[in-house]
Amino acid sequence: MKAIIMAGGKGTRIASVNAEVPKPMIPVLGKPILQYQIEALKAQGVTEIILVIGYLGHIVKEHFKDGNSFGVKISYIEEKEPLGTAGALYFLKDEITEDFLLLCGDLIFDIDIERFYCAHKKFGAVATLFTHPNSHPYDSGIIVADGNGKVTNWLHKEDERLWYRNRVNAGLHFLSPAIFKKFTQLKKCDLDRDILKPLISENGLFVYDSPEYVKDMGTPDRYYAVGQDIKSGKVQAKNLSRKQKAVFLDRDGTINEYVGFLKSVEEFKLLDGVAEAVKKINDSGYLAIIITNQPVIARGEVSFEQLSEIHNKMETLLGAEGAYLDAIYFCPHHPHKGYEGERAEYKTDCSCRKPKPGLILRAANDFNIDLSKSFMIGDTENDVLCGKNAGCLTATIGACDKADISGKNLLDCVTKIFGD
Repeated sequence: MKAIIMAGGKGTRIASVNAEVPKPMIPVLGKPILQYQIEALKAQGVTEIILVIGYLGHIVKEHFKDGNSFGVKISYIEEKEPLGTAGALYFLKDEITEDFLLLCGDLIFDIDIERFYCAHKKFGAVATLFTHPNSHPYDSGIIVADGNGKVTNWLHKEDERLWYRNRVNAGLHFLSPAIFKKFTQLKKCDLDRDILKPLISENGLFVYDSPEYVKDMGTPDRYYAVGQDIKSGKVQAKNLSRKQKAVFLDRDGTINEYVGFLKSVEEFKLLDGVAEAVKKINDSGYLAIIITNQPVIARGEVSFEQLSEIHNKMETLLGAEGAYLDAIYFCPHHPHKGYEGERAEYKTDCSCRKPKPGLILRAANDFNIDLSKSFMIGDTENDVLCGKNAGCLTATIGACDKADISGKNLLDCVTKIFGD
């Protein structure tokens, strides 16, 4: 497998940190960003690397040479004039005949590459984007995908949006050699807008969604945050090949105001302190995962599309305050019959309706979670029992003698778990 790294960036927004080297060569804790990338690739067996260089490219070549001292084989494509974020791929159209990994040169990451690759092959995609939630979706491009991972829309920063799922392109891509059909001539072009987004109408663009650590060095704030995350071990710990820890969260009465059976997006309102609590979970390195019973589906009172809009509003409101959810799991079933308009196919005694642990167990399988080191937080005894049935520690909003921890609200519970 080959990896291509677009390492020609100038780094205008981060020039205050270091303007003397190209962006990928800015040191983090004494080591260039690009070196972290090469070491992360080598650790997982990706040793054939092509560096696309431009601005001050000689600094990159002087540091890495042929890659031998770093345990890899490096070759170079040097742009004589700026070709945008994708134009230089034209030079590889006759060289690469297998799927390859393409990444931006300003990322610090540690991901399970094989897991990403297997998803790409399963999709049969021309291109698979690595997507994840982030703390600033309001100024990021949003990727919209269906339940099978196929991209249906790509909302750029300037595009109008209301409620949306917090999922952004992280800057890592698996591409099929079929992508080279897009490169008919050598010219400057934008990877996202000119190459990838047009694949939507061709049903060739998919997403691999993961909570693993990927962060760009786009701003000084992010640069310094990454340094802290490397020091703390958070970067390596988030790789899904390693056991994860999670805080599972009930929805109604824990995240949003309890209004009985919530049936419309207008009724959804975040409780005070919730965004701060979720951000505290994000900062801890634990996954933040919603586990919620939604019998309104079985009762015929809310469609899957309406529930998706409600959850999109939840993610949008959290994202506006710098917090994000790693995943949402919901049970659509309800065992009791006799409701007007009910959906018979969901009237069943399932294994995923709390207090049964099915949703938590599914999340644990999806994200390699150590349940014994994870927490379930909710506002009812059913939430506590669900957590215990799954083997988690538990916290409850309000009194419950079965819970390990109790607090007056979500922020209070999370603070008792992680401290101030």
